[in-house]
Amino acid sequence: MLPDLGKYAGYVLSAYAVSLTLIILLVLFSVMRARRVRRELEDIEARQGRSTKEASDG
Repeated sequence: MLPDLGKYAGYVLSAYAVSLTLIILLVLFSVMRARRVRRELEDIEARQGRSTKEASDG
């Protein structure tokens, strides 16, 4: 299954491991940031909706 990497096997496999780890972290941080931004946007929209209703009730 694995190709014969010879004396460079350690370097190649560690490079794959580091790359895979960084990709996973990038996806994880992107998802976390998207959730935070969505939550902040919902809060802002809720405040604007309330201030608009209060102004029209005035």
